[in-house]
Amino acid sequence: MRVDKWLSAVNVVKRRTIATDMLKSGVVYVNGMKAKASKGLSIGDRVTIEYLKGAKSYEVLQIPTSKTIPKSQKEEYVKEL
Repeated sequence: MRVDKWLSAVNVVKRRTIATDMLKSGVVYVNGMKAKASKGLSIGDRVTIEYLKGAKSYEVLQIPTSKTIPKSQKEEYVKEL
């Protein structure tokens, strides 16, 4: 699954357009390397987002099969580090 789709599907960001803008700005890293929107994710990858107030890191636990998941199931798909 693409990074921008994953960020919006697991409710890390609200909309996919926001995720795409973040990737274009160069603040999203996958396994320590700057990521493009088309970068594919797999289970075990680490996604880091550098916000103005600090960075947040996430680990991919599962790849969702649907467009979005319920917020109550977020812990099954992503772990905040």
